Amino acid sequence: FNVLLSLLFIISVFAVNMCLFLSGQMTDLLYTEKDLVTSLKDYIRAEESKLEQIKRWAEKLDSLTVTATQDPEGFLGHPVNAFKLMKRLNTEWGDLESLVLRDTTGGFISNLTIQRQHFPTDEDQTGAAKALIRLQDTYRLDANTISTGNLPGVKYKSHMTAEDCFELGKIAYSDADYYHTELWMAQALKQLDEGEESTLDKVTVIDYLSYAIYQQGEMERAMEYTKRLIELDPEHPRGKSNLKYFEFQLEKQKKAAEEEAPKQKEREKRETAEKKKKKKQKKSKKAFSLIPEREKYEMLCRGEGIKMTPRRQSRLFCRYYDNNRNPSLLLAPVKQQDEWDRPYIVRYLDIISDAEIERVKQLAKPRLRRATISNPITGVLETASYRISKSAWLTEYDDPMIEKINDRIEGVTGLEMDTAEELQVANYGVGGQYEPHFDFGRKDEPDAFKELGTGNRIATWLFYMSDVSAGGATVFPDVGAAVWPQKGTAVFWYNLFASGEGDYSTRHAACPVLVGNKWVSNKWIHERGQEWRRPCGLSESE
Repeated sequence: FNVLLSLLFIISVFAVNMCLFLSGQMTDLLYTEKDLVTSLKDYIRAEESKLEQIKRWAEKLDSLTVTATQDPEGFLGHPVNAFKLMKRLNTEWGDLESLVLRDTTGGFISNLTIQRQHFPTDEDQTGAAKALIRLQDTYRLDANTISTGNLPGVKYKSHMTAEDCFELGKIAYSDADYYHTELWMAQALKQLDEGEESTLDKVTVIDYLSYAIYQQGEMERAMEYTKRLIELDPEHPRGKSNLKYFEFQLEKQKKAAEEEAPKQKEREKRETAEKKKKKKQKKSKKAFSLIPEREKYEMLCRGEGIKMTPRRQSRLFCRYYDNNRNPSLLLAPVKQQDEWDRPYIVRYLDIISDAEIERVKQLAKPRLRRATISNPITGVLETASYRISKSAWLTEYDDPMIEKINDRIEGVTGLEMDTAEELQVANYGVGGQYEPHFDFGRKDEPDAFKELGTGNRIATWLFYMSDVSAGGATVFPDVGAAVWPQKGTAVFWYNLFASGEGDYSTRHAACPVLVGNKWVSNKWIHERGQEWRRPCGLSESE
């Protein structure tokens, strides 16, 4: 029974989806779990077989002892019965003891021990919970939508239990994130109130919920939940003292408001109509102030971006492109499609085949590691909380196909690939993202790419190697552009003007993957070697 409980706990941990586990690793975990379930079933069958033998033995002896005890002397007067009693007690009960003590868990436990090395850690589980909360914020999903699994583009619905919701609330609580603590504790309580069977105690949930609400300054609501807590558990150690504290503070606030009321009325009388008018104008101006970048980023991720005017839209075209009669493109020009005008972003359709995508993924999977960013001060590569993905680097020495892909990028862009960085392959699982950033080094980052010795990143080429069911767009918050993943396509833009100055409108981000799995690969192209391919402009923004 204890072994069974242990396995159920482990399986519950396994059910957590972690954004830093790439899709291949998550698939491996599913098969690992399937193998463990098979081992568990074998163990259960062995236990059932053992219990069946014990049951048959018990039933046989029950019938025998009922008959024997009705007339013990007469029964034992038969020499065979006397012999069999001695045999049973001396031998057969010993055999039964061995059967009861026989350990059938060996195969299962050894398999579990082997597989445990691949299990997610507590850090992984916490990361998965934070990924869910991040998705909740970015895509404005309420807790009930996530809990019931009603997400856009889902193929396999998955419901969250009250315990799952409580676990999310606890993780938010440990980060002093009382807003999300309230949302998830309220969802857990809702499911319990609706009659969901659970070992979770309502009192515990309400205790967290009332405290989270209090921390957000809503004392009256916190007090209402505390009253409910006391109804359920009159002897709760904190309930009564919290209730007294809330009542005292609310009374104090009420008195302060009553004292302030006459003063406020006097101030309102002194305020002239002109002042009111100016105040109204000020509010109006504030309403039209610039939206913070974070909000713009999340709006674009939700598809609520700035819409181009019809005039600007009419200037975007699609065409067959041979890059000024490049020999490699003469017979098979590529399909080019304008995505945005300023900065100029183009998409190339059917630019990488399914076979090439699978080969690139196959080469990358064993090398995938937590993605890094270049520290703007030191130039050293390091991990960052705002970039959550796994990446690997591939060179032309790894496979002839990589050289072929590099040559294709060079043919289409007309830019030198010898000084470009290696092909970076990235995998974004559920919740994986890369918050707004520049690809190029700014003036206050003189050492950004010093170690490479190839100058700044002049341009970015980005392959989309998968479709994404929901989320995962590449967005440019400053200009309102959103480019959505489309398998087999690539997008390209210049990070620097022809003058060498950085184009700050290219600040972009990878939106969190809501449903599905996103594979991309990119090529960062550098300045050195482009002197004759992209001559320097005469003006700063040319």
